Amino acid sequence: MTRRVRQKVCHSEDKSSNGIIGSSSELDSGCSSSQANFEVDWITLPDDTVIQLFSYLNYRDRVSLSSTCQTFRLLGSSPCLWRSLDLRSHKFDKSAAEWLASRCTNLQRLWFRGAESAHAVISLQAKGLCEISGDLCRDITDAALSVIAARHEMLESLYLGPDACEKISSDAIKAIAYCCPKLRRLWLSGVREVNGDAINALAKHCGQLVQVGFIESEVINEVALGNLNSVRFLSIAGSRNLKWSSAAQVWSRLPSLVGLDVSRTDISLSAVMRLLSSCRNLKVLFALNCPVFEAEVDNNMMYNQKGKIIVSLFSEIFKGIASLFGDITESDKDVFHYWMILKKRDRSSYEIIKWIEWVLSHTLLRIAEKNPKEFDDFWLRQGAVLLLSLMQSSQEEVQERAATAVATFVVIDDENATVDCRRAEVILQHGGIQLLLDLAKSCQEGLQSEAAKAIANLSVDTKVAKAVAESGGIDILSNLARSMNRSVAEEAAGGLWNLSVGEEHKGAIAKAGGVKALVDLIFKWSASSDGVLERAAGALANLAADDKCCVEVAEAGGVYALVMLVRSCKFEGVQEQAARALANLAAQGDNNSDNAAVGREPGALEALVQLTCSQHEGVRQEAAGALWNLSFDDKNREAIADGGGVEALVALAQSCLVSSQGLQERAAGALWGLSVSETNSIAIGQEGGVAPLIALARSGVEDVHETAAGALWNLAFNPGNALRIVEDGGVPALVHLCSTSQSKMARFMSALALAYMFDGRMDAIASVGSSSEGTSKTVNVDAVRIVALKHIEEFVLSFSDPQTFATAVASSAPTALTQITEGACISEAGHLRCSAAEIGRFVTMLRNPSSILKTCAAFALLQFTMPGGRHAIHHTSLLQNVGALRVLRGAAAALAAPIEAKIFAKIVLRNLEHRHTEASI
Repeated sequence: MTRRVRQKVCHSEDKSSNGIIGSSSELDSGCSSSQANFEVDWITLPDDTVIQLFSYLNYRDRVSLSSTCQTFRLLGSSPCLWRSLDLRSHKFDKSAAEWLASRCTNLQRLWFRGAESAHAVISLQAKGLCEISGDLCRDITDAALSVIAARHEMLESLYLGPDACEKISSDAIKAIAYCCPKLRRLWLSGVREVNGDAINALAKHCGQLVQVGFIESEVINEVALGNLNSVRFLSIAGSRNLKWSSAAQVWSRLPSLVGLDVSRTDISLSAVMRLLSSCRNLKVLFALNCPVFEAEVDNNMMYNQKGKIIVSLFSEIFKGIASLFGDITESDKDVFHYWMILKKRDRSSYEIIKWIEWVLSHTLLRIAEKNPKEFDDFWLRQGAVLLLSLMQSSQEEVQERAATAVATFVVIDDENATVDCRRAEVILQHGGIQLLLDLAKSCQEGLQSEAAKAIANLSVDTKVAKAVAESGGIDILSNLARSMNRSVAEEAAGGLWNLSVGEEHKGAIAKAGGVKALVDLIFKWSASSDGVLERAAGALANLAADDKCCVEVAEAGGVYALVMLVRSCKFEGVQEQAARALANLAAQGDNNSDNAAVGREPGALEALVQLTCSQHEGVRQEAAGALWNLSFDDKNREAIADGGGVEALVALAQSCLVSSQGLQERAAGALWGLSVSETNSIAIGQEGGVAPLIALARSGVEDVHETAAGALWNLAFNPGNALRIVEDGGVPALVHLCSTSQSKMARFMSALALAYMFDGRMDAIASVGSSSEGTSKTVNVDAVRIVALKHIEEFVLSFSDPQTFATAVASSAPTALTQITEGACISEAGHLRCSAAEIGRFVTMLRNPSSILKTCAAFALLQFTMPGGRHAIHHTSLLQNVGALRVLRGAAAALAAPIEAKIFAKIVLRNLEHRHTEASI
């Protein structure tokens, strides 16, 4: 996998590494690290200036800076800096609350996450709290919520959601009503039952209650809701089992009701029209994603009434909202922005706009999470632009939810990292990338996190990725990856992961310091959850595939960091990406120091061998790929074998026959790499590796059968393995590849494997008996030899043009040989590296009585010595060392030899002379 997208808000309550207590970390990357030309005595700055500087810092950095001296400690504790507190990204328990209590005497707004944090709220002793907002509230109980209400009688706003509050009942709602008489807004998600007693208690004791939301409840007493006379805005979105006839009748008598949200319910068209006509002061009715209503609506009719609008799938939402306030803007789409900058605001209208933004951000996020097919056109027509407008809201919660919705609605398939390019490009066309980058630069970590997530998901689209890079997004994400906030760092790493898919962005990421930031993330969050580690490792894996970036990864400590993950991390996604990164690091060139460096890390190779036994296919695949690349180093190859690699990889090859093509290719490739050593080759044969490789050679997938053919070629060098291949039915499989594969390399290596098997060395073992202990297999070796040689000949002759060869024989002009060379060349064969023993075997084969094998040997040596080939110099040196010149001259001059063998031998001689000439210059 090369990229990752995230749809739903997915926060973990395990925030053990996000503590805000006793932090000694440096300030976030927003501060310049360049040296100034002058010194500043920060202690002499006016107190107001220092406090203003403190206000731009997050809580962790305020605490850190406060620890530097007594003056900053006093100023950092100023009540004006602690009027609001967002603890969602931090570990917040009782001890943390007690430590913060002295700073929170004037605290008015609090955000927290999870049941443990909810229990700790009372320890802050912030009796003047006016607003409490909590998410991940699934485990919060009636008792905990009742205590919070009892300790904060000044509370004006309580929001718990969007996750269901499954353990909260009507009893807690009654406690809130009794204890919080100043309550103005109550928003609870997923309370199973909201009974009449609870609602009536709110009506009786909370006379200032203006906004109520009971979201996604199973049962709500709709009649009791009619007693909430002070309520101006009511939302029962996603709730079920409502009796709409009685609801419409009762709610129509609510004297103050201005906004009503019935989205994602089963309300009917008749109920909507009755509410719209009978509610005297009602101005806005939300009915988005209401299947019954949408099925009954006539798209050609207008259902809005004068001064009242329906916000639905089919309505023009911007135009409808603008109509509520007259002709106030040149463009309807500017209506939200207009109200944000308007100096003289009508209070009532402004409250309506704020509520519309609040409900719209909630509803669009929920719809984006479900992604109903019916909304495909809606997103392109107006939904995406609505989200961009909400991202400019003056309400941070609305901005955050809108960014989350953008990150969510663009994703089609989370597992396969697929986005809807049309939706992504609508965001791009309407300036959404710059808006998201601006939010990512906010000092609010919640906005940073959600904006970075949206940028990451959108960047799967190549056009968006280009726009992000051109707009400075890589620098912004690289800075965010250094954040001390795990969620921010995680989403930023995800953005770099997706951007690093594009070759054109890798250099920019390295230039921005992204490589170092990603490596540091692994060390910083090594004991954290899998999200940040998987994204960091995934991005490094992409970057390691680049020649220049892989050097930076190694220099930044990436090898050690990735090996640490492979050895100690238990999360499968992290294991997969770390193994892929190591595979890419090990793949860069022949003299790649990273390859050897990975092998030198204690336990690295053993850990990769163990990962081939993982229950997760992706982990097995990447581990096998890493072992394949690492096996190109001689010391690594033997260390892998010593660490149980032969047994593990043979078992993997045996078990992967019904697995993905990628896993099959890498399993065969790893065995191919190990089998370069004859000792390993023999061990693979004895362990039972021949049969699965033959099965993989029968694959119709080119990459799979080509790799399997390479492994069988290596194995066939050993006579015992050659006999095993014959006995296990390998000859028909290799013959089939040799004659039918679309891959020249697969055909070439199949021919070489067959040549090894029938050049005479196997005969002595075949005459003794079966190569398999305890079994008896009867094979007519002479018959299969005839078939094999026939197909070797056909393969070699497929590179022969009789007229051109005849011309080459008749003329000594180099032009004809050059033409034959060009026609016979298999460019990929230049990547094959033979040992001295293998080269010697082909030289010996030039003297073989079989004219077919002579021709095949000459053809093979032609490929291995082709000028420009990666290992041509190595092969020519080996040929000179074994005295091949005399044998080649004899083959080129032999009267009885086939014309192809003569010409190929001449070309090899010319290649050797070319190399000798180069060396003497």
